[in-house]
Amino acid sequence: MSWHYVQQGKGRPLVLLHGIGMSHAAWSPIMPFLAAERRVIAFDIAGFGQTPPLPNQATPSAANIISALAVVLKKMGIDEPVDIAGNSLGGYFALEAAKLGLARSVVALSPAGLWKQGTPRHITPVFDVMRTALNTLPRLSKLLVSFAPTRTLLMAVPISSYAWRMPSRDAVIATNNFANATAFDETSDAVQPFTGGHGIKVPITVAFGTRDWLLTASCQHRDELPVHTRWYQPRGWGHVPMWDDPKAVAQLILEGTV
Repeated sequence: MSWHYVQQGKGRPLVLLHGIGMSHAAWSPIMPFLAAERRVIAFDIAGFGQTPPLPNQATPSAANIISALAVVLKKMGIDEPVDIAGNSLGGYFALEAAKLGLARSVVALSPAGLWKQGTPRHITPVFDVMRTALNTLPRLSKLLVSFAPTRTLLMAVPISSYAWRMPSRDAVIATNNFANATAFDETSDAVQPFTGGHGIKVPITVAFGTRDWLLTASCQHRDELPVHTRWYQPRGWGHVPMWDDPKAVAQLILEGTV
């Protein structure tokens, strides 16, 4: 299968993996900064954006997603381990890619999976309410996110309390992607607690912003990460920080994937 992607810049490849319900468009605020130094490839993960789900009804587990990504990269002529930056679900996949030997380095922004047991109770209801509202009242939803005050209110938990900084066009794209994600539930169900990371040798950077109100402290355990992991808590960043402080997010990624 092929994955939809956009790419900019030249140099050593840098792969970007978005969060659940989103697409490559989540990286649009920081793409120009990254592309000034690297060949940046922002994918739509299988079952999201313009990429179809995994073929043959395969479970979108971390192993299957990473295996599919490896095939896609090889078709692009990228055979060696690659630098990967991921947000939320994409951060979880990036950490798994490091464990499986696909990653040369990883920067994980608010990665999923750093919890002790199953998915925390508050996450599924948040997503269910959002998806139900978006699919039941699509026109009203798009109208509400087009205005900064209501956009900020509605996106404070899943994206950022600074969502007023997010262009209305980007907000509408995000809501469309979230509502239309064909593999949302299957992928969410397939996320398991991240384990077995102690043997990872490549550089790992993890960042949870102080305004991440979706993956709170109970979702930020370090126990399974390698001891050399660099851990940051950037002030003011939300769960999806690319619109919060584009230059700083890009700088963190560039520094973590040198």
